[in-house]
Amino acid sequence: MLEVNQVRKEYRDVLQTVTAVAVDSLIIKDGEQVALVGPSGSGKTTLLHLISGLLTPTTGWIKFDDITISDMAETWRDIWRAKAIGYVFQRLNLLASLNILDNLLVAMSFANTIPQKEQRQWASQLLAQVNLSDKLGKFPHQLSMGEQQRVAVARAVINKPRLILADEPTASLDQENALLVLTMLRQFAKDSNSILLVSTHDRQIISQFEQICVLRKPEKELMGSATCDSLA
Repeated sequence: MLEVNQVRKEYRDVLQTVTAVAVDSLIIKDGEQVALVGPSGSGKTTLLHLISGLLTPTTGWIKFDDITISDMAETWRDIWRAKAIGYVFQRLNLLASLNILDNLLVAMSFANTIPQKEQRQWASQLLAQVNLSDKLGKFPHQLSMGEQQRVAVARAVINKPRLILADEPTASLDQENALLVLTMLRQFAKDSNSILLVSTHDRQIISQFEQICVLRKPEKELMGSATCDSLA
């Protein structure tokens, strides 16, 4: 279970304090799939970074499976992230100097959750599931944007994470590829009973979810809010 409680992330300088995101309360149970929506500046990316432990909150706490993420030492947090979280970044962050098979193998080497002798077979199997079995030796720049996004999805789930985060995963894709990527993410999450949290502003993508979390742009003095509303 994912719990966010009274979380605020602020950036301060001599002249002002800027609140990047403020969330009163948010709870997502195992197996739930949620769309994270909100206007520009509401802090969707910042919230995902906080949940993943890439950032630490200024106030409040975030727990996953009763572990307070910000309480972990940085080294342990990095290890925990590699094992527990799959992240599809907005900019993908594929390693340009490695072919797509090696991109997945590197991701597995950090987590060490899959036995080493099985890693190459599992990576190849996963790339086949995203229809890239004929591209294993290709480098990211040799792939279309849709193919790169599918590699990013495969990398995000390669370690069988319990929490999958995706930041605007369909933003640069046409309608066909957008639905394909979303279907892949949802199926992987369903098969592993993982939490899936997808930030998006695409109404077609939002319509695929039964639950949405609405982030509102935080006010300067007041705690902003994130509310989960059922669309069923």
